[in-house]
Amino acid sequence: MAPSSDILLLLLLPVATALTTPGSCSGCGLPSLSLLAGLVAADAAVSLLIIAVVFVCVGLRHRHRPTREDDKIYINMPARG
Repeated sequence: MAPSSDILLLLLLPVATALTTPGSCSGCGLPSLSLLAGLVAADAAVSLLIIAVVFVCVGLRHRHRPTREDDKIYINMPARG
């Protein structure tokens, strides 16, 4: 659930957009190609960093898991013995 400040911001966003005059944007042209390439590269780098952190955390979780004892035979498992 989102905090109340986030919900308030989302509710006030259309009001702020309506109050902005159309000609108040100076220099709002299309971004340069180098800027777009930099943003895409930064996004890819952050995504790879997040994937690496998740991979390491999952690997550490499985490494500390106790080993299964496959040599035990239980009464309720007739196929194992």
